[in-house]
Amino acid sequence: MDTKWMARGNCSTHPPTTFFPSDGVGVEVARRICDGCPVEERCLEYALRNRIDHGVWGGCSERQRRRILKSRRETAAAVV
Repeated sequence: MDTKWMARGNCSTHPPTTFFPSDGVGVEVARRICDGCPVEERCLEYALRNRIDHGVWGGCSERQRRRILKSRRETAAAVV
């Protein structure tokens, strides 16, 4: 699995703990760092594809990623 793209992320200059916050304020801080990141979409897809349950990935919190996955499942079920 190619993860070289991670080194180009805005997050690469911040401590990893920044992206695993314990409160909503921390989530917003992490999301601001992700905003405009050159690999933001790739990061989000990585987290979704690998079912990463914790932290902020691609500018999305755990809750947001669960919603995205649910929406994708519903869309796929409607197509079948």
